[in-house]
Amino acid sequence: MAATVSLREVIEAISFQPEGAAAYLDPDSGEIVEVSEEELRLAEEGEEAAADAPEWQQEAIEKAREILESDRFLRLPTQFDIHEWAIMERFADGWAIARQREALLEAIHGHGAFRRFKDTIRRLEIEEDWYRFRDAAVATIAKKWLESHGIAYR
Repeated sequence: MAATVSLREVIEAISFQPEGAAAYLDPDSGEIVEVSEEELRLAEEGEEAAADAPEWQQEAIEKAREILESDRFLRLPTQFDIHEWAIMERFADGWAIARQREALLEAIHGHGAFRRFKDTIRRLEIEEDWYRFRDAAVATIAKKWLESHGIAYR
């Protein structure tokens, strides 16, 4: 029987996945497991490769092996799946003050868009508005993902 999972924990896992790592949900227990690409690689390569890893990494490699050998674990959406640029564009597009909206839309185009956007929201003193908007967008993504997998959440 599937567990009821914490929506807040799913949102946090989606929001804060470091590059080079993956987060998985065990729908049976509600546990979220984060493993690095290196730990997954070592688990795939087998016992011998994992034996050379430091002791502190052994538990994570064992968990990675469990993830790889089981159909139970579901990979959570990644940063690529949430399309933060599209969220920034929706935020900018919906901003009511025309001059600020133009500055936001200009900031998100070209190389360095994420840095320029963050600089712009700080300069305009609307960081809190952005983070509320982004959090709500990620929450919607998390809810849809959980619902698409038939997983109850609280």
